[in-house]
This record gives sequence, structure tokens and C-alpha cells, in this order.
Amino acid sequence: MRSATVDAVIIDGSRVVLVKRRFEPYKGFWTTPGGFVEDTESVEQAVVREVLEETGLKVEIVKLVGVYSDPNRDPRKSVTTAFLARALSKDAKGGDDAQEAKWFELDALPKMAFDHEKIINDARRIL
Repeated sequence: MRSATVDAVIIDGSRVVLVKRRFEPYKGFWTTPGGFVEDTESVEQAVVREVLEETGLKVEIVKLVGVYSDPNRDPRKSVTTAFLARALSKDAKGGDDAQEAKWFELDALPKMAFDHEKIINDARRIL
């Protein structure tokens, strides 16, 4: 059984918010903020909740980036819906599953987990 997840690409000018994973898989690697969709919420509600939990940022959804379903993208076999989002504040801080949250220059991304570098690049193309 595949599980549903969400991811947010939060871009402000030349910067993007990333979170450092607190748990496996890919513990210690950087990703876009996101997580599992709960049974009682839409993907849109889930991405707003996950961003707030992991970064402390309130966001608004700008646009759908895409759905990523390659069975090899995540060892947990998740299918993710990624959104481009706008931060309504600027002070990102790690929380929940995120050990750390911070802004990175888009041209100087750290080593990323999953397929999140592809998701970021796809979001940049639709800006």
C-alpha cells in the first residue's frame, strides 16, 4: 500500500526553505518541508500544517508543482504532492520531524534526500 505525502517549495527571491531530517530515512539530510497526509485532511490542508509544524512558518499555497510517484523515490513508497508556497513570515526554525529549518540560496543547495532537488527545480520552472 502506498502512502500519501506532501511537500512545500517555499521560495523567496533567490532563497528556499529546507529542513534537516530528524529521523530515518535520510536522517540528517535536507529536504523540503512536508510529511504524511492525515485521514481527515486534504493535501492542501496537510502541506500548510506540515510546514507550520516543521518550520514555524505560516504559508499560503501559490501553485501545484506536481505529483511524484516513482516507487523508488522514497523507501517508504510514498506518493507526494508538491506545492509552491509563499511564506507569510521569514523566521524559519526547526520543529517536529525537522532537526533544523533554514533558508538556502537556490544556487547553493546542500545534499538533498529523496527527489527533492528535482521538485525544487520543477518549482523554479513554473515561477
